[in-house]
Amino acid sequence: MDVIAGNALQVSDAVYAFQLDGKGGVTPIEPDDNITCTAPSWLHLDYAHPASAQWLATTPLLPDSVREALSGDSTRPRVTRQGDGTMITLRGINFNANSRPDQLVTFRVYITDKMIISTRHRKVYSIDEVVNDLQSGVGPTNSGSWLVEISDGLTDHASEFIEDLHDKIIDLEDALLEQQIPERGQLALIRKQLIVLRRYMAPQRDVFSRLASERLPWMSDDDRRRMQDIADRLGRGLDDLDGSIARTAILSDEITTVMADAMNRRTYTMSLLAMVFLPTTFLTGLFGVNLGGIPGGSDPLGFAAFCLMLVALVLGVAWWLRRSRWL
Repeated sequence: MDVIAGNALQVSDAVYAFQLDGKGGVTPIEPDDNITCTAPSWLHLDYAHPASAQWLATTPLLPDSVREALSGDSTRPRVTRQGDGTMITLRGINFNANSRPDQLVTFRVYITDKMIISTRHRKVYSIDEVVNDLQSGVGPTNSGSWLVEISDGLTDHASEFIEDLHDKIIDLEDALLEQQIPERGQLALIRKQLIVLRRYMAPQRDVFSRLASERLPWMSDDDRRRMQDIADRLGRGLDDLDGSIARTAILSDEITTVMADAMNRRTYTMSLLAMVFLPTTFLTGLFGVNLGGIPGGSDPLGFAAFCLMLVALVLGVAWWLRRSRWL
């Protein structure tokens, strides 16, 4: 299709519906617009909205396989050539309220030189940043630069989150050096976030590398070079993730060792106390049988003498333990 009519891209509940002006800005899509490769359109939808779901299911602009992918069936980062267009699935850090960052948001896009159809359900903040640039007149000028800007924003947020996790691990290591055990579940949460991020960012790096290597008609050489830079930056982040995962394993072992040492010290202390008072316990039990013939039973100073004997015995045992270097 050489030209796309503007009325074919009219969706009442679209999140964004823009036509790039080729100068870094956008204009709203009007019904009488003619969409060409020099002025591609961008339709951003929430696939859970009724009108958007209906448009995705019925529009003749999309292949059948793309309809299913844009409607929320695919979650793992991937890129697939679909005729003249390319279907791409990406993941981003979740900055939505009441959500953890590792509960990644999914962003799907079908892109050609004339149109960009993207969908999501949860808000993707990288997209809003690109929209702000477009509304300020300093945004992407075509389909290729648009994808590069989105990928750059997603990678920036992932790198910031990886750096934040790295700082948390450093704090845990510093606290552990001072024999401070982290709260229950804190290390497990950090490790889970690292593993989840590693699981999805590794294929996303491969997606960026493939986009940089394939000769897609809507990407210029400069766009491919920038995409490769993004893939390399995400690759360095993955190396940091691998290192952080290994450090959390070492932290877990060290926490176990610290807790075992603390338990051993407590057990040792209790054992020494039991040894100190073992002779006195024997004597008090022996003198407490309440039978006739107990020495000192009729002496008014017998109890005091017995107590002094017990104190001396305790001190003697303690001195012996000290001399034996058990204390």
